[in-house]
Amino acid sequence: MELKPGLSALVTGGASGIGKALCIALARKGVFVTVVDFSEENGREVVSIVQKENKLIHEYARVPSAIFIKCDVTNGDALAAAFWKHVDTFGGLDICINCAGFVNKSLVYEDKSDGISTWRHAVNVNLVAVIDGTRIATQVMRSQKKPGVIINIGSVAGLYPMSYEPVYSGTKGGVVMFTRSLAPLKRHGIRVNVLCPEFVQTNMGEQVNRVLVDALGGFLKVEDVVNGAFELIEDESKAGACLWISKRRGMVYWPISEKEKSYLVYSSKSKRKLVKNGFPSIQTPEYFQKMVVHTLSHNFRNATRLEHVRLQLPIEPHSTIVKIIYAGVNASDVNFSSGRYFSSNAKEAAAHLPFDAGFEAVGIVASIGDSVKHIKVGTPVALMTFGSYAEFMLIPAKRLIPVPRPDPEVVAMLTSGLTASVALEKAGQMTSGQVVLVTAAAGGTGQFAVQLAKLAGNKVVATCGGESKSTFLASLGVDRVVNYRNENIKDVLKKEFPRGVDIIYESVGGETFDVCLNALAVYGRLIVIGMISQYQGEEGWKPQNYTGLCEKILGKSQTVAGFFLIQYAHLWQDHLEKLFNLYASGKLKVFLDPKKFLGVASVADAVEYLHSGRSVGKVVVCMDPSYGQTLAKL
Repeated sequence: MELKPGLSALVTGGASGIGKALCIALARKGVFVTVVDFSEENGREVVSIVQKENKLIHEYARVPSAIFIKCDVTNGDALAAAFWKHVDTFGGLDICINCAGFVNKSLVYEDKSDGISTWRHAVNVNLVAVIDGTRIATQVMRSQKKPGVIINIGSVAGLYPMSYEPVYSGTKGGVVMFTRSLAPLKRHGIRVNVLCPEFVQTNMGEQVNRVLVDALGGFLKVEDVVNGAFELIEDESKAGACLWISKRRGMVYWPISEKEKSYLVYSSKSKRKLVKNGFPSIQTPEYFQKMVVHTLSHNFRNATRLEHVRLQLPIEPHSTIVKIIYAGVNASDVNFSSGRYFSSNAKEAAAHLPFDAGFEAVGIVASIGDSVKHIKVGTPVALMTFGSYAEFMLIPAKRLIPVPRPDPEVVAMLTSGLTASVALEKAGQMTSGQVVLVTAAAGGTGQFAVQLAKLAGNKVVATCGGESKSTFLASLGVDRVVNYRNENIKDVLKKEFPRGVDIIYESVGGETFDVCLNALAVYGRLIVIGMISQYQGEEGWKPQNYTGLCEKILGKSQTVAGFFLIQYAHLWQDHLEKLFNLYASGKLKVFLDPKKFLGVASVADAVEYLHSGRSVGKVVVCMDPSYGQTLAKL
């Protein structure tokens, strides 16, 4: 998350020490701040400082740049009220920092008090309130359906035992493990991280024996802790991370990978060792399988064969070897196997034989060349290049797109998701308040097109064939589903949309294209992303004549725009991040066809299944079932 003016943050324990420093540092970034603390005098002083730091915002914004809320964080109702007061004031919550802390000055085994003892209060402030604050912040962030970051302030005492303060050490250890266990919240767009500094030069830190502090290299400055917090906020890859800050070693993520490997259980069925990011390590084989086109044909099965090939080692300096986990199936696989993407001239296309099949995949980097610096072994990546129907793939590092996880949902976002996102924006020039028609809407790309059109504030019409597909599209929020097995698309459009349709996302071709063109409104835009109805059979794709096309579009100032994704490669990264964020926040659903295809040998079956018209959502092939079973979903 980029720290920029307009964001808002709530900081517990914000009236002194680390919390105070964080409030002021956030204010300098233009962030609105709520200071939550039990000390009213100190809290209002911090608000005054923040307002001076944020003077420009304080003068021109409709809300104050900072507010103070007096609160005992151990009181769950009062803490929840503080969060909702923040939301009412600033309109949302982007950052939560649970910083309130308490040091017990007496040893627990010497405490003979009854009822609410000092050590119990330490547990409530240092651990229970952090859990409660995280819980409330998470609920707020999920309800507003936008990304958020939560930073829990731990301590080095939570990493290693401290005999002079066992309760404090125990509570901070609980904060560390609680936070690290929340890494899966990233799938909802919420990142929870923990910051563990050694002794900081604050009032609380100065209560520690100075001999111990000196032995560890002296006090940290509060600026060191602020820098660590900002790193955890801004680094999108950090979720469930524990950042240890010390005078001796600087910033170190804990535990180091060697320690983590010694205890982390990844899968009861997997004997593989783990690499740094938690994915199984990969042993590159001498031979692997891939799908190769040996004959030009629209019949994918006849055009291809499974080959066992030797993995060429060593690899080139700027290249990588990727272990393919999931590959996506596309309607245009049959156009590729016929050689059409190389040339419309059969002789010229045949000169490229044999060539590798497949367009898109996700996997894990197994090996890198000596000159590759920006990608590490074990990195989950996506790729969009020919040859993805394979167990392994040799590919230049510059063509890899780092992704959160190598999951099948990511595959769906590649060709299918990117086509919908880029085509609607660039070719369709989609805004809001329009009528958008999507044909073959229950397929891999159609599911994205209807959702993106709805998210943009449009009325969406979708065509499909079958009751199950109609139900599926209705669940995505489509306003009018036209099941062409029960209704005539032309009649529905003419009767219910007499003014015409503003944007049409068309992938069927043939008669459907004719119907769509006639239903296009004045100034309307028809985006052609394919023509699946013309891909079938041995003869394949036959060009058709559209008599009177020029006259039709001229008379109504209409546009018929072709869209081919490869020509928009410069936009892939931005649009992929947009899709990730929508998915992580719960605004975008990604549906995979439930039929399983396992191993490279099943690719031809998957292609034929897609063209049968029975598929719903994205069709994928899992190249290595053992990896697919061990990986969690996004």
